[in-house]
Amino acid sequence: MAQAIDASKNRPSDPRNQEVVYPSRRDPQIGNLETPINSSSLVKWFINNLPAYRPGITPLRRGLEVGMAHGYWLLGPFAKLGPLRDTDVANIAGLLATLGMVVISTLAVSLYATSNPPKPVATVTVPNPPDTFDTTEGWNTFASGFLIGGVGGAVVAYFILANIELIQNIFK
Repeated sequence: MAQAIDASKNRPSDPRNQEVVYPSRRDPQIGNLETPINSSSLVKWFINNLPAYRPGITPLRRGLEVGMAHGYWLLGPFAKLGPLRDTDVANIAGLLATLGMVVISTLAVSLYATSNPPKPVATVTVPNPPDTFDTTEGWNTFASGFLIGGVGGAVVAYFILANIELIQNIFK
């Protein structure tokens, strides 16, 4: 077995000897690597359809979509794993913690916007980054949408948790 492995090292046609990682656009000065993962069409399609990279939507809409997702999924860990998880107020405590986290995250994005962030860079996965994040105004509009979406997502998740028995009875 070991001899077969050693012998395969000398055959260029063996798939184990073929290079699969290359510098981006074959230019090593760029400092980015093109791998079978980040250059596959499935990964490119998925990444380019995320709200941050989807073409043709406004910064406010980008922020709303990202905020709704984060507000919705942050409530669960805060309500079910937080220090008040075994009390009657676990869900409301989770909602308040989620709202606090959304506000802190919004402040962090706004603070980043004022720091004159660099322009988006084209990569293997995202060859045409949107110009939404080129300006401070774009980032602040994104942060406003994130706050509105985050609060809305958290409230919807709280409503579902608070009325889960009713919802389950409807679909029986």
